[in-house]
Amino acid sequence: MALSPSVTNELLRQLDHRPNKKLGQNFLIDGNLVEKSISMADLPKNMPVLEIGPGLGTLTERLLAQGHPVYAVEIDRRLDAHLREQLASYIKSGQLNLLRADAVKYPTGDLPEEIGDFAVVANLPYAISSAWLEGLLGSGKLPLRMVMMLQKEATERMLACSGSKTFNALSIFLQACYETGGKHAVPGQCFFPAPSVDSVLLRMDRLENRFPFPQHVRVLIRRIFTQRRKQLGSLIKNENSAIQEVMLSWLKRQNLCPTIRPEKITGLQWTDLARCLSEES
Repeated sequence: MALSPSVTNELLRQLDHRPNKKLGQNFLIDGNLVEKSISMADLPKNMPVLEIGPGLGTLTERLLAQGHPVYAVEIDRRLDAHLREQLASYIKSGQLNLLRADAVKYPTGDLPEEIGDFAVVANLPYAISSAWLEGLLGSGKLPLRMVMMLQKEATERMLACSGSKTFNALSIFLQACYETGGKHAVPGQCFFPAPSVDSVLLRMDRLENRFPFPQHVRVLIRRIFTQRRKQLGSLIKNENSAIQEVMLSWLKRQNLCPTIRPEKITGLQWTDLARCLSEES
């Protein structure tokens, strides 16, 4: 069960810890949302779970109590020490693997290379949500399911459609591998300290016919989207001759004019282009 605001505040005082805004630390204080996260995830028995930013361990403890092996990544030194003391028995038994690290650099924590299906259930630190998710998509380890607490604006960017102001490279990469499995609006008062923005509990389910974008294609598309309002034909001129040839041929086959802007090309079209670029590399 989540800790109340007063108990959370007292525990942080005992730990001599102030929530770090730079790290996006907002601790969940609504027990109903812990249970909502668990129910939305609807995890198979004993499925391994990756948790990013376990914080005070509220969600972690609930996942462990259900019998799931948990691989958690926590960057904060004091919170890491608290978790190691609070959940020592789970660490000793091997059910909890806790890595103190930057999750952007280690997006899958200490997940074993040979692991099969796993899930992500996490109250993601807002400061790293997009960077971590892009790292995960490029890691080669795609979870079966993700239930993530996210800033509402970040969710809108991730789920954006072509032609919208929020459509971006991450929208393309994520939607090529996952579909939305449910959303739940979460007000700021469910956290301590309360963030100035609204949040969303989002479930994403892995697609059967997914396409993880290769690293070199992701780099190319991110570069293109830094100038999303420019014409694609103009942006192509900055690339090498091989890429130019593939992209111009692709535009012709798609009956798209080189004057089209990157934000107007659909996610499915970007995926098709990525396949063409991958075949040529």
